[in-house]
Amino acid sequence: MIGKLKGTVDEIGEDHVVVDVHGVGYVAFCGARTLSALGGVGEAAILFIETYVREDMIRLYGFATEAERGWFRLLQNVQGVGAKVALAVIGTLSTDDLANAVALQDKAMVARAPGVGPKVAARIVAELKDKTPAFSGAAEIESFGLKREIGQGVASAPIADAVSALANLGYARDQAAGAVAVAVKEGGEGASSATLIRLALKALSR
Repeated sequence: MIGKLKGTVDEIGEDHVVVDVHGVGYVAFCGARTLSALGGVGEAAILFIETYVREDMIRLYGFATEAERGWFRLLQNVQGVGAKVALAVIGTLSTDDLANAVALQDKAMVARAPGVGPKVAARIVAELKDKTPAFSGAAEIESFGLKREIGQGVASAPIADAVSALANLGYARDQAAGAVAVAVKEGGEGASSATLIRLALKALSR
């Protein structure tokens, strides 16, 4: 099984890249974000690889980070999501955007990916809501937990009020939730909504 490729870019297509590793060209299928992050032909490239072996073919899928590859694997645990749809999601949303969408149960954000309809997007955010922290560090897990509470409507009143206030000021919902998560860490669980708003605005201005 191939888990990683390190070589030079030999060719970039619409949905794939050929990486030359010591004279051997490996074709890796990639999402749009990964392809756009690669340099031009002849430049160095590192891809994390997911290898699919079937009776009639061997296919490599390439990702810029291990986190992207982890999401690719996780997405395919959702009913109706295969490699093509998973790659489309990874190619459209960053791992942070995808984590926010799942935490906030924002199916509209996931549905931005080509080929992902409302029903599939709804299943993705619903079925992955308790699994995402496996790909995060301690701080990200804490933030994800708070965003999930907000998305499920079980966050405390001061937290919900703070997020709502920031949203009314024009901040995106996931951005507001992330800032409030930082505010809660600084101000404590018992902080008032006014305190959380002040600390959140401070975090957003950094």
